[in-house]
Amino acid sequence: MRFLWSFIWAFLISCVISYVLTSMAGNAFSMTGTLAVAIIITLGVYILGEGVLKQKGEH
Repeated sequence: MRFLWSFIWAFLISCVISYVLTSMAGNAFSMTGTLAVAIIITLGVYILGEGVLKQKGEH
C-alpha cells in the first residue's frame, strides 16, 4: 500500500512540475513524460526504501 501512495504522490508532483516547466517554455503538456517521471521517482523510492536505507539501519 505504501508504494501505491508513493506512486500517487509522485504522479501528482510530476504533473505539477511538468505543467509549470512546459508552461514556462511555451510547449504543450505531455502526459507520457509525466508518467515516465512518476515511474522513475517511484522506483527510486522503492530502491531506497527496501534496499539502501534498510541496510544502513541494520548496521
